[in-house]
Amino acid sequence: MWCGFFSGLTRDQSYAGTRGRTCVQIGVEEIKAPGDRESAGTQAGRTHSYLHRLKAFSSVTMIKCAQGVLYLSVLVTFAACNAPPVPLDDILIEKTSVPEQCVRAVKVGDFVRYHYIGTFPDGNKFDSSYDRGSTYNVFVGKKQLIEGMDKALVGMCVNERSLVKIPPQLAYGKQGYGDIIPPDSILHFDVLLLDVWNPEDGVQINTYHTPSVCSRKVEVSDYVRYHYNGTLLDGTLFDSSHTRMRTYDTYVGIGWLIAGMDQGLLGMCVGERRIITMPPSLGYGENGDGSDIPGQASLVFDVVLLDLHNPRDGITVTNQVVPESCTRKTVSGDFVRYHYNGSLLDGTFFDSSYSRNRTYDTYVGRGYVIAGMDEGLIGVCIGERRTITIPPHLGYGEEGTGTKIPGSAVLVFDVHIIDFHNPTDNTEITVTFKPDECDRQTKKGDFVKYHYNASLMDGTSIDSTYNYGKTYNIVLGANQVVPGMEDGLMDMCVGERRHLVIPPHLGYGERGVTGEVPGSAVLVFDIELVEMEEGLPEGYMFIWNDEVSPDLFSEMDKNSDKEVEPSEFTDYIMRQVTEGKGRLAPGFDPYRIIDNMFSNQDRNGDGKITEAEFKLKADEAAAHDEL
Repeated sequence: MWCGFFSGLTRDQSYAGTRGRTCVQIGVEEIKAPGDRESAGTQAGRTHSYLHRLKAFSSVTMIKCAQGVLYLSVLVTFAACNAPPVPLDDILIEKTSVPEQCVRAVKVGDFVRYHYIGTFPDGNKFDSSYDRGSTYNVFVGKKQLIEGMDKALVGMCVNERSLVKIPPQLAYGKQGYGDIIPPDSILHFDVLLLDVWNPEDGVQINTYHTPSVCSRKVEVSDYVRYHYNGTLLDGTLFDSSHTRMRTYDTYVGIGWLIAGMDQGLLGMCVGERRIITMPPSLGYGENGDGSDIPGQASLVFDVVLLDLHNPRDGITVTNQVVPESCTRKTVSGDFVRYHYNGSLLDGTFFDSSYSRNRTYDTYVGRGYVIAGMDEGLIGVCIGERRTITIPPHLGYGEEGTGTKIPGSAVLVFDVHIIDFHNPTDNTEITVTFKPDECDRQTKKGDFVKYHYNASLMDGTSIDSTYNYGKTYNIVLGANQVVPGMEDGLMDMCVGERRHLVIPPHLGYGERGVTGEVPGSAVLVFDIELVEMEEGLPEGYMFIWNDEVSPDLFSEMDKNSDKEVEPSEFTDYIMRQVTEGKGRLAPGFDPYRIIDNMFSNQDRNGDGKITEAEFKLKADEAAAHDEL
């Protein structure tokens, strides 16, 4: 304010009243005008002495001297406003931007990378690292910089920005620097610190997530799959596996990676996340990578480990739950039905038989499935659960399966064995109850009535005659039930109970029964024989209980026209059965049997039987008498 006020005075006005002798009447020393060679400080001192002597004089004299003081004040103020700048004794630092966190500050001996703009106090630029397109890289405190910059960088944090003012004696001094920096120049530097490291630095690891379960850690020669974000120390992203949507897959500790990453991955668990920071000596060194990573750059990798295995690994079986009763275990060549959930080692789901609501059915030990599963399914019991972990060389290898299973992926299968059998298996028959008296046993052709409970090997119920309140009735040997049931019903006594295990090739085969029995399913039947009726000998549909009439044709030919009509034939046979003279094969529709018998006698197919066509079975083969 005062400088502005006095700057409006002309030079003559400023000096007026101070030239010549203003106070000789009072015997004081002369106040010198600005033109004299006395400093403003000396003038102020004289004014102070003068004021102490002023009390001894008259008021008139006082007024005159007061006018002199006023002029002196103007002179002192003018001198203060127009004096040259006071030289800096040291650097001045103004922090214009400070990061929220400063993990590390620059110390003497550290190597730094920074950008700067150098200007004179009037704002004219004399240099800039931005114009050269590269940071300035240098050790701090080793006299590789001007002294003022060496001091200014100490204590700075990465991403900190400061305005540094350096006096000449801490810059280029009286000599300046060629035609660029004049002698005795004050220099201003706008500095942005991007990187700091020390030659003594090693890999720094900050684990910020550890999985609750860690059964294995990365060791030298392990093969790993991991995702990462790679940045410089100032946060500049230079690469990311996430953007490529593909993990980085490599061996650890054998030189396939930069040294810092080789070290940083050791000891990691699947699912672990860590920050790996490394100096350039363990990264890309003095030259960088030629594109995104500058020379002498510290590197920061944010890593999540997804997978690891070793080429020497075999499958591992864990979490086994074996049923109490296990009478048989799978061997090579068996056909197995099982459910599974398939995931990667990090828990990423890729497939499930449950989602299809159908078991996976295959032979084991024959190469029908991946080698690891072939091995993992040997020696299992029906009802067993187990987790099978399969390294990629026993799974889908380096190529994977496309979208769901990446290359070189470890696979984890949670398996539940539903059933298994061997193509050489027969029906397994276990007698659970047999009556004390058993006069007759079932045979082929017999008509039997029985109850059953049917289920799969895992206990899933299929059907039960008890639900319907009636027996199931069949003729043995007539292909009315699956072959395994035929086998299981043979040689039974009425009242006997059996437990049958029927392999699918003797049951419902590969197709099963839609909605009831899955394809290739082993069947379990608990049966009880309730009643049986003796059948006819094999090949017979009707037999005589008494002697056969010698005039059989005439007895059939009711109208004596020398031809037997279908109705005549049917009536005659049914009468013989009713009177107990003959017996039809049990378990079949009698009229269908009689129609079949008539067709056999009607040799020319004209719908009637002549005496020439009519023959007894005894006439064709010596056995039981049958038409």
